[in-house]
Amino acid sequence: MRHIFSVWIFIGLATAVWAESIKVASLSTVLSDIARNVGGDRVEVREIIKPGSDPHLYEPTPGDIKKISNVQIVLANGLGFEPYLDKLRSSVEKSGVTFVVAGSAVKPIACMEVDHHDHSHADNATDPHWWHSIANVEAVTLQVRDAFIAADPVGRTEFEANAKAFEDKLKSLSKWVRLELAALPKSKRILVTSHDALGYFAKDYGFEILPVQGISTSDQPSSQKVRHLIQEIKDRQVKAIFAENIENPKVLRQITIESGANLGGTLYADGLGSGDAGTYLGMMRSNVTTIVGALQ
Repeated sequence: MRHIFSVWIFIGLATAVWAESIKVASLSTVLSDIARNVGGDRVEVREIIKPGSDPHLYEPTPGDIKKISNVQIVLANGLGFEPYLDKLRSSVEKSGVTFVVAGSAVKPIACMEVDHHDHSHADNATDPHWWHSIANVEAVTLQVRDAFIAADPVGRTEFEANAKAFEDKLKSLSKWVRLELAALPKSKRILVTSHDALGYFAKDYGFEILPVQGISTSDQPSSQKVRHLIQEIKDRQVKAIFAENIENPKVLRQITIESGANLGGTLYADGLGSGDAGTYLGMMRSNVTTIVGALQ
């Protein structure tokens, strides 16, 4: 009888621990990965944006709003990346959900170019793709850590240790990236990409971005811009252009044929992918390896 009673006590304690997990809804695959690294077993992450999807085209469904209403914390990019964010806040405000917006923890930069001919967010020139700077990811890691501590003070020690461990990995990643990119002279640090998403990467590592589309994948380039880009690729003898994992616009094929540049491979611009690119560390390593291999 005593054994049975002990088992029930154990089950009760296990249930209590499980019930204390922070429920988090994430509007970003990168933020999902940060949350898992910092939160460990004390956090349950519900991915609203899935790997491999185009977050620029996402609109919250009634089912998504219901999921978000039943969590304690929502993780969002901010900086205009989610144009629906204010409306979403209003939809779930009565449920007491806390929004943690990564954009408030980083130093935003302007998008690399604003092309008024193809409507590339002329009224909002802030680049929302903050995660392509490892320093920004470190800042957001601390922001997420503090949000988790506020929601679960008992887990402070665990959250702090997890965040420190992830920070150490990010610092190692930063050193690796700089060593890899050392193989590329300044004259070769030109990235022709599907859309203008790698501005933070370019700023950190001295690249120039020549995007086909604007800051969003929904921005379509004018024929004049495409002709100008093809000529610039020829004039500057750019070796490769890069597609993205979420789309490969037909215009890229036209540019490779007419410019003589090669298709350099696939980059992860708007979030994580699958397999080795399914984590932030893996995604950055994949992008850098692809860039160096194509431009050397």
